[in-house]
Amino acid sequence: MIKINIIAIGDIKESYLKEGINEYLKRIKRYADINIYELKEHNPSSNNANDILIALEKDADEIKKKIKGFPICLDISGKSMDSIEFSNYLNKLSLSTSEISIIIGASNGLSDSIKSNCKDKISFSKMTFPHQLMRLILLEQLYRSFTIIHNIAYHK
Repeated sequence: MIKINIIAIGDIKESYLKEGINEYLKRIKRYADINIYELKEHNPSSNNANDILIALEKDADEIKKKIKGFPICLDISGKSMDSIEFSNYLNKLSLSTSEISIIIGASNGLSDSIKSNCKDKISFSKMTFPHQLMRLILLEQLYRSFTIIHNIAYHK
């Protein structure tokens, strides 16, 4: 059974997102050992580019402490896949590693130091999603992938 670590900056505030996240965590647990590491977001002191970079590096320091196994970051410039391609990717990855860490950045994204340390970058869309909602989307796609891999009727 593969171990999946989701490393996410920022907490979930909305109860409807928490409910959805908990539902997919419960569903995924029969296919993977899954953990979510929720890290505090370091907010920049201003919208100045330098202040944003400093905050991203502070986030990066915390992220690096949690990365285990094969690191993947969610990034708009990453490779795009449909659900079947993602399930094939996940299945192939599970044959070569026992643990992956998927990183979701904060509202300002991820630092270049994290992106360069990731072995892969995945984009779920060219659109920008709130990082809180992205966590739910990721979990749904992980569950969908496992149902595809195990030939269970969920994916259409």
